[in-house]
Formats: sequence, C-alpha cells, structure tokens
Amino acid sequence: MSDHIATELAARVRDEIAAAPTGNRFLDLLETGRLPRERLVWLAGEEYRIVSSDRRSFALLAARYPDSPAGDLFLDLAQGEAQALKLLDGFVVALGESEKNLNAYEPHPFAQTYPAYLAQRAVFGTAAEVALAMLANLEEWGAYCSRTAKALGVHYGLDEDAVAFFTFFAESPPGFEERALAVVSAGLAAGDDPQEIARAARLLHAYENAFWDALAEGLP
Repeated sequence: MSDHIATELAARVRDEIAAAPTGNRFLDLLETGRLPRERLVWLAGEEYRIVSSDRRSFALLAARYPDSPAGDLFLDLAQGEAQALKLLDGFVVALGESEKNLNAYEPHPFAQTYPAYLAQRAVFGTAAEVALAMLANLEEWGAYCSRTAKALGVHYGLDEDAVAFFTFFAESPPGFEERALAVVSAGLAAGDDPQEIARAARLLHAYENAFWDALAEGLP
C-alpha cells in the first residue's frame, strides 16, 4: 500500500511543481550569448560551495539512515557530488579561475538557500522528505544543466571537458526514481507525514529558483 501512496504522492508533487509559474532569466541570457562572462564565474563559485555542502549533507543522511534503501541511496548521492566537484575543475580552469579564487569568492546569500535547506533537512528532516524532494526536482535541474552545457559550447566556446560538470547532472542516475520511491515508501510505512514530505519538495524547488534568480540579479 505504501508503494502506491509513494507513487501517487510523487506524481502529485511533480504536477504542482510543473504548474508553478517559473522563469529562468539566467538561462535566457546564456542561451542568447548575452550573459556577461563574469556571471559564469559567479556560477562556478556558487556551485563550488553548493556541491561541497550537498556532499556533506548526503553523507550525513547516509549516517542517520544507514539501512537500505535510504543508506545506499544517500551514500551514492554523496559519491556523485564528490565526482561532480572534480568535474567542476574543468569549468573553473576554462574560466581562468582557480580553487584559491573559489575559496575567496563571496557567495550570494539567496544563491545558497538551496544547500542551506538541504543541510537543514539532513539534520532535522526525514529520509523520505529528502528523497522525494530530490526526485521531484531532479528532472528540471537536469534540463537546466543540459541547456547550460549546450549554451556554454555554442556561445562561449567551451569544450566538453569544460562543461562536463553540467552534462554529468543533465541525466538522472540509472534507477534513481525507483530507489527514491522506495525510500519514500519506507518512510510512509514507518509513519512519516505525507504532507511534510510533499512540503519539502515544494520548498526545495523554490530555493532552486532562488539560486538562478540570484545569478541573474541586476541584469537587464
């Protein structure tokens, strides 16, 4: 029964997110070659901190929920973030930046609401909340990364190595949906509140939008 409820809950939350009015000024400018190159440095600096934080958040979740299916899923996600962090180096080098520059980069507060919320849920939330939040938002995030990789090649002359970070996130990990739904189902079976699970997904989506909005702030 919980498997069926998990599937229905995921479908409902996805529909809610899809129906929400959204735009992405950053990508609109990027895909027409009108985004200032300085904003690409912003993107690298923000992602450097986000991925570093998310890796720790998933590792913490794996420690809090070590049993299968949650423990295996979160451990794999933490390892994926570690791989993505290495791939980000290609983008950073292509921009003429360095890790030292990234450490000195001053992050924009609203660009960091996404990892801050994920860290909060990693400490105080449930495995089901995080699993559904990632599942419900991963398709849109992947589409944004795919568009970013393509635009960086077409309009900014970056090669495959330079955009590998974005192509890495463009596709969901094989079997991710089934694994995430299994975590949600297990949480529901243990008594987790479906409304709280759904709320986490909606909030994470709002914070992702805040990330893109922050990167485009002040641009005409």
